[in-house]
Parts: sequence; structure tokens; C-alpha cells
Amino acid sequence: MMIRISIFFMAILWMAGCKGNYDVVIYGGTSAAVTTAVQAKKMGKSVIIVSPDRHLGGLTAGGLGFTDSGNTGSIGGLSREFYHRVYLEYQKDETWKWQKKNEYGNQGQGTKAMLDDEQTMWIFEPHVAEKVFDDWIVENNIPVIREAYLDRENGVRKEGTRIISITTLDGKTFRGKMFIDVTYEGDLMAAAGVSYHVGREANTTHGETWNGNQYGVWQHGHYFKAHVDPYKTPGDPHSGLLKYIDHSTEGVNGEGDSRIQAYCYRMCLTNHPENRMPFIRPDGYNPEDYEILRRVFETGWRETFHKFDLIPNRKTDTNNHGPFSTDFIGMNYDYPEATCKRRQEILQEHYNYQMGWFYYIANDPGVPEDVRIQMSEWGLAKDEFVDNGHWPHQIYVREARRMTGEYVTTEHECLGRRQPPRPVGMGSYSLDSHNVRRFVTKDGSVQNEGDIGVHPKQPYGIDYGSLIPRANECTNILVPVCLSCSHIAFGSIRMEPVFMLLGQSAATAAAFAIDAKTNVQQVDYDRLRERLIADGQRIEYRK
Repeated sequence: MMIRISIFFMAILWMAGCKGNYDVVIYGGTSAAVTTAVQAKKMGKSVIIVSPDRHLGGLTAGGLGFTDSGNTGSIGGLSREFYHRVYLEYQKDETWKWQKKNEYGNQGQGTKAMLDDEQTMWIFEPHVAEKVFDDWIVENNIPVIREAYLDRENGVRKEGTRIISITTLDGKTFRGKMFIDVTYEGDLMAAAGVSYHVGREANTTHGETWNGNQYGVWQHGHYFKAHVDPYKTPGDPHSGLLKYIDHSTEGVNGEGDSRIQAYCYRMCLTNHPENRMPFIRPDGYNPEDYEILRRVFETGWRETFHKFDLIPNRKTDTNNHGPFSTDFIGMNYDYPEATCKRRQEILQEHYNYQMGWFYYIANDPGVPEDVRIQMSEWGLAKDEFVDNGHWPHQIYVREARRMTGEYVTTEHECLGRRQPPRPVGMGSYSLDSHNVRRFVTKDGSVQNEGDIGVHPKQPYGIDYGSLIPRANECTNILVPVCLSCSHIAFGSIRMEPVFMLLGQSAATAAAFAIDAKTNVQQVDYDRLRERLIADGQRIEYRK
């Protein structure tokens, strides 16, 4: 009933408001879209979410239920409220359909599911997260236009440095005083003429250590720990490379390139027989595409199930783990700048690869029997992503465009070497980059490169200047997701709780800019800071 009321209410709002102006126009459907919109309403502003997605919540509602929280004490405001609302959902007996609450307990590697003393829950099912987001939208009477794609070629109208309106591919136009880009791709930011970067900067660009090429640096387990021959006919370079190996060389450490972190779908799997759907053979499936994995198994590697992280109701948040896993390494380079059509093709390619990966392990006789039998016990959860074949509706865009704004956050801020002058939120997770390429080393072995995991000593502040562009480019847009930072700093900032809290800060700043009839670059930081703290935002680390 609530969903029907919500849709009816949204339709009325759309018919009444499509020809008018909004104080704040939010483009995107991520978790940050919701907290941004809720905060704008709390600030007394009219707001609309224009989302290219059918579902709200981005990755938080799209499979990443085992939250990359870092230090939970650094997460405040609406972001923390989200995890409190998830906690309340799991206090209901009816939420525990496939498992008793006391059977799940507080499982987690480094992340506890429930913090009863704080009434927050950090590990959850996708559909529960989406319910929390949708309820929030209804409670605050926020109109949402779904499956509305920005016309990136001609859809941004500017007068001078101010955006006047945006238009979607279906011809709808939205006028606003302030615009906030909360997409994972930075599409509105780019279309508005704001500078940005794609790929890894050289270490020399910002005086960093962990940016650029990082061959030989493996701080997780996502590399080939034993020799694996890269050639179709082992030992014969003339036979050609196996699939999914590129022709790059080891390179010079610290040099920049245009490569980005690998993407994957965070899979919600289950081993409950009544809720399990077996993995299917995808179109174009060829077991030879997974020959590298077969050779990895031959070395004795047995870490296939190490990132089947348990979430409630006998499900998982299954993430990439190992040298040849769910990350589709090197197959996303064109995604940030790609057309909508090409992005859909990339998503299909990732689906085919990843579903094929599961199907191969569960069925191919070349896979060790012990691994094959165990994988066969798992499958897609029938009660998740029910309108998308039980497959996540959001791929993990670990990195796309990053704004080059008024302030560039780097590893120096993340590692505590430099303090930002105007913090509006905090990060704390490790500087975490997944691999960006797979190639052949000088000694004739296949190897991955780009995997980094450097831990900050304590939470760090994220500067307001990283949320806003340079004043000569645009004066009424804020970018809390594809914000201004280096590749390796983004490896830490890119966590869902941080996106949500930065969205709240961006909305607060937008409201102040509207009230003062000024630009986002001229917002009074002292007032902004005072309001953020009053609203529960945490912007300074206190032990």
C-alpha cells in the first residue's frame, strides 16, 4: 500500500511541478541522492531527484550489504541515521524470514553487524536497504523521476557560470537554483563543463606515494601467488595470450595512466534451498574464457569462498577475492565517458563474465571437485532483485570521473600529513584500490597490478573545496560523489557511508547559498560548520 501511495503522490507532484522551478535539483539515484534530498527538505527547500536508475540507493541497495564502514565513529548525520533505520528493521521478527536472529548474531570480519549500544546495523540485505531509502522518500514527500537519463550532449543550459536547467533524453526539463550531481559517473558535472580527471595521476602530480603504477605492490590477496602460464599453449608465446590478459608491460612505478579500478557486481547469494536459484549458463558462455582460473586452481589455490561475507537470512555479500575473481579487470576503461548505449553493453559484458564465472566453477569438470561441489550449494537469492532476474541492479562503479575542483584531497589528507581547512565530513577506510590491469611479467607469468590497501592511522577530514568546482567553471553545482581528489585518495573516500554524509553536507551548503543569494564558492564556512554539527555531522576526529 505504501508503494502505491508513494507512486500516486510522486505522479501528482510531477504534474504540478514539472513546469516550475526547484530550489535544488539532484541528479542521480545513489544512496547519496536520498540523504542529499532529505537534507534539502530539512533545510526548507523544494527538491527533486532526477534519477537515471529505476531503484534508489545505488550500491547500498544493490548488493553491498557488508558495509565498508571503516571507523564507524566518524560517520554521523543522516548517514548514521540510515544505519540506525536498518537496525530498527532487523528488530522486527518478520524481517528474519530464512534465519533466526540469534542464529546470525554479530558475524563479520572487522565489521560488526549490530551495535546494540548505538542502535546501528552495518550488515544487511539489499531489499531492506532499499525499503529504508524508499520510506525516507515518502516520509519527506520528495518527488523522484526514475529512469530519466540526462541529455549529456545538449541537456545542460547555462548562463555564464550558472546552470539554469537540465533536460533528460525524454525531453523533460528541470530548472533549479542549485544542482547536485550524486551519480557514480559524474555525468552532470562533466556536461556542465567542470574539469575532471579519469585514471591514475602520477605520484609527482601531488607528491604522493601510492598513486600511479604500483607493480609489485600487493597488499591484499588479489594477485597470482604462484606461477601461472599466460599462453594458450603453455610455454609458447607464439600461441597467443589467454583471454583477459593485456599487452602492457611492468612499467615504471609511480607513473600515471588512464586506467581505473575494476568493476564487479556485489552478489547477494544464498545457500538456503528454498530461496536459491542455480547459476545459469549466460549467452556466449565459453569455458575456455576461464582457463586462467583453471590454472590457478592447479597451483593449489583454494580461496574461492573467502569473500562470501555473510549477511542476514543465510545470504552473502560476495565480493572479488583472489587473482581471477569477480572483478572484470581492464574491461571498463571506456565506461566513464561512454554513451548510455555503450554503458549498457559494458554492463552486459560484466554480467556475462561474472555469471559465467559462477557457472564455470559450479559445473566445469576442470574445476577441482571440492570447489565445484561447494559452489553448487550457492545460487542467486530469489527474494532479491526480483524485477532484474535476481541479479543486482547496480554494478560497483569503483571509480569513474573525479572532479578537479577548488581543493584536491590527496593521500596527504587521508594519512594525516595535511589538515583540510574546511572539513565537512570524514573518511576512515583504507586507501583501497582494486586491480586495474592483468599482463605478462618479464619472467613469463601472468600477474595483476593496481591492488593497494594502505590504512590511515585515524579518521580524516574531507574539505568543502573538494565538493565544489572552480568558480570560473560553475557556481551552482556541488559534487559529493565524484568529488575532487586523487585516484588513491578516492580509494578511501569512495565508501557508501561517506557518500551519504557528503551528500548531506552538499545539500546544507546549497541551502545556505540559496538563502544568501551567493555562489557555492562563497558559502560562509563558519555557518556551514555550525549547522553540520547541529545536525549530527562529524567533521573532526575525537578519540
